[in-house]
Amino acid sequence: MNTPPPHFVRPAPPQHVDPCEGILLVDKPAGPTSHDIVAQVRRAFRIQKVGHGGTLDPQATGLLVLLLGRATKLSNRFLGSDKTYEGAMRFGISTDSQDAPGRVIAEAPADGVTEDRLRAGMKGLLGDSYQTPPMVSAIKIAGVPLYKLARKGETVERTPRVIHIYEFELLGFNPPDADFRVTCTKGTYVRTLCSDLGDSLGCGAHLIRLRRTVSGSLRIEDAATLDTVLSWDRETLARHVLPMHRFV
Repeated sequence: MNTPPPHFVRPAPPQHVDPCEGILLVDKPAGPTSHDIVAQVRRAFRIQKVGHGGTLDPQATGLLVLLLGRATKLSNRFLGSDKTYEGAMRFGISTDSQDAPGRVIAEAPADGVTEDRLRAGMKGLLGDSYQTPPMVSAIKIAGVPLYKLARKGETVERTPRVIHIYEFELLGFNPPDADFRVTCTKGTYVRTLCSDLGDSLGCGAHLIRLRRTVSGSLRIEDAATLDTVLSWDRETLARHVLPMHRFV
């Protein structure tokens, strides 16, 4: 009886690698949501899968990391990275969303906020702490985003999260406004940080401007504006996409 030949496995044909698969850095403008930008890029370049590595509020600007094609599998790597922001807050006014688009819910004199008190308050927020997410946020409770409940005037209990603030630096002080830079862990709400700082100084505060400048090892200086990206053809897009192997 003849011995059967060894089983032969035919090598799989090489997979086609789309040169537009990878990481794209976009300088997000104020106005559209992060998901709006994902949808625009998906439609413009006919890419089936597009995701992001950390959302920005509609009014926030700056570094939005887009994940194209198979790079969407790396989303947790980017979502979990530390972030740096620059922004401005206004003391004496509190809003229900903790930022400028929100409804004013309290006002108090802010003339007691000095530069020394402000720096001390910012220093006191460094390190680990628990932060309660704002009602106006995309976090879901029983499958419903909090902001939808907030629109109905509902307030529900939220579970505080552990965050870490590496840096909270005052860049300029022109009362009642202060410019700042903050470096923090994932999931940190900068508007909540500003609101908490205002409460600690006895007058309340809200965020009036926010720009993300760093996400992990990626920097805003390497990003292209959304209008520029949407003006590209696929060949130009491919030249600006960072390959996946750099982040695996």
